[in-house]
Amino acid sequence: MAGGLKEVRERIKSVISTQQITKAMKMVSAAKLRKAQNAIVQVRPYSDRLNRMLSNILSNLDGDASTSFGVAREVKKVLLVVVTSNRGLCGAFNTNINKTALAHIDAKYAKQRDAGNVTVLFIGKKGYDYFRRRFREYQYNTDSIALFNNLEYEFTSPVSQQMMDAFAKGEYDAIDIVYGRFKNAAMQFPTVEQWLPVPKMESSAASKMRADYIFEPDKQQLLETLVPSILKLQFHKTLLDTHASEHGARMTAMGKATDNADELLKELRINYNKARQEAITTELGEIVGGAAALEGA
Repeated sequence: MAGGLKEVRERIKSVISTQQITKAMKMVSAAKLRKAQNAIVQVRPYSDRLNRMLSNILSNLDGDASTSFGVAREVKKVLLVVVTSNRGLCGAFNTNINKTALAHIDAKYAKQRDAGNVTVLFIGKKGYDYFRRRFREYQYNTDSIALFNNLEYEFTSPVSQQMMDAFAKGEYDAIDIVYGRFKNAAMQFPTVEQWLPVPKMESSAASKMRADYIFEPDKQQLLETLVPSILKLQFHKTLLDTHASEHGARMTAMGKATDNADELLKELRINYNKARQEAITTELGEIVGGAAALEGA
């Protein structure tokens, strides 16, 4: 019985130690979440408005002005950008993004995958770890895997410029991004967005929202400057979304782990008290039995 009590005591100590870690991680994630949430809340309305304006402009282009970023062509080679975190302990957050990426390939790019023309660019280590252990039919690009360590615009902008250059040269015919869209600390959604070519509005929506823009200095020069800037901001926004989602998911996961540790501690302490009481009762019985035997002698 003493051995059993010792094991329960060790388990209680282990659970308390684990609970202290989960509490600390929850507090750290909560502090980081506030900063990350402020960043995405500030940039998202601006980015969404610019995206709508860009789609509207490209849907209603006429005359000699054009941009290669809005021209759809036969999709032979695909680049899929998978944005995940570098660290785990955030529930199913990274797994959901990876599974969404696979489902997207199966639904839209199965032919290109079978031909070996799907390249997956990883931002964040968890996406790469998931894919490389399971799949060999994709081409992997890990040049920007460490980008998630620093999400300042000056560091994210060159990566998006490289992807735009690759699209313009014909290295890829489509570029999609899979990331975690942040809603609140408890809710994050794996999301797929077509980045290039820039998706145009449906014809009915475009006719209703057609805007009579005045271009200055001229339409072509403005497009060459405006379109890359908006695409860079859109890419930057997906990284900020995933960053906030990661900390929200980790804060929620560590909160649940802490609560589970509380429940486990209650159960272990009840079992410990029961075992201790049984041991005391057994010892008392042995003492009484021994005393009775001495009296009889």
